Amino acid sequence: MKVLKIITILFIFVFIIKQPSFCQKQRDVDISNLPYYNFGKGVGLTSPDSLFQFNIRFRMQNRFSFIQNDGKEAAIDGQIRRLRLRFDGFVGSPAFLYVLQLSFAPGDVGEIESGENLNIIRDAVVYYRASPKWNFGFGQTKLPGNRQRVNSSGALQLSDRTISNSRFNIDRDFGFFINLINEYQDQFSWNIKSAITTGDGRNFTKSPDNGLAYTSKIELLPFGRFTKDGVFFEGDIIREKKPKLMLSAAYHFNHKAKRQAGVLGDDLSQPKDLKSLLIDAIFKYNGFSFMSSYMSRDVTEPVLKDATGTTYIYKGHGIDFQSSYFITKNWEIIGRVSKVTPSSEIKSAFPVHQQYTLGFTKYIWEHAFKIQLEANLDRLSYFDSSKKNNIYTRLQIEMGI
Repeated sequence: MKVLKIITILFIFVFIIKQPSFCQKQRDVDISNLPYYNFGKGVGLTSPDSLFQFNIRFRMQNRFSFIQNDGKEAAIDGQIRRLRLRFDGFVGSPAFLYVLQLSFAPGDVGEIESGENLNIIRDAVVYYRASPKWNFGFGQTKLPGNRQRVNSSGALQLSDRTISNSRFNIDRDFGFFINLINEYQDQFSWNIKSAITTGDGRNFTKSPDNGLAYTSKIELLPFGRFTKDGVFFEGDIIREKKPKLMLSAAYHFNHKAKRQAGVLGDDLSQPKDLKSLLIDAIFKYNGFSFMSSYMSRDVTEPVLKDATGTTYIYKGHGIDFQSSYFITKNWEIIGRVSKVTPSSEIKSAFPVHQQYTLGFTKYIWEHAFKIQLEANLDRLSYFDSSKKNNIYTRLQIEMGI
């Protein structure tokens, strides 16, 4: 096993050394097919000798919500949902890229707890673009998981991701990332994205162990690549002139996971092996967009009991359908239906959750500056046959560069 590791390291080293021609030809930073939404180039500078480039971007989401939960008084909520700073560029050569992203809103950082890390750092990753097809990453960033999670929250049509995403997404982790990009304009294309990571999630510095997480994803584009990397933002803002389709599937195995959702959640009293399957489909054409996804998590014995009480690992599956159409040049109507179903082992602790959402978005400057209006109905069906209906309406404004 050690010999295999040494051979792998030597192969990568030799591969890197043999790519000088590509490094010399690159002139600009190119992070297409990496999980960051771009519109414009932000604000930046390049050194006179072109050995260093620094770009800075920001974005914020301000929201106001009216909430009416079943059995409770109506409530009003106003908050800065997200406030992010992002830096990217290259050092030494455009082939050596870096991406940093920091978060400052309370919903991003979370409550300060004794003994816990402050979660300001979201992304801190270095990429080496060995060729137009291959790039290698090292650091902390998003895993190649479900499509909506990989997309930036600033590139969403609605104010939040789906309830399925909330339950089953695999979020961010620290480790090694390998992407093989094989995309063409109007012919069959495919990508393979893989990662070997700690499995503990972002900014985790507690006791190390010998368990890792393994993620691999394949993306198929039967009609070629989307215009301007359109798989990385929701809605057909570009108005694809030809039908575009992406089908993808990802598998994530978290060996000896120490948290309830692997890279997220509370600590477990004993490590568990978690298996996640994430399948997506996206279609865009002439202002119309349709997305669907299936997500599931499997674990043996999801109920843990010890002296401190009972801990549940959410086991089950979820499915989403989301469609939209531009009714005018900049106004879009969006509809979404989601359902999350717990497995039989935990159905006494978790309800079947269905969500219905209708939204209207006014795009002023693509996803970088938009106004979002939406209404949402949550239906919760419990094990004892009781039901709850919760609703909210929301206004959100997003602005960034």
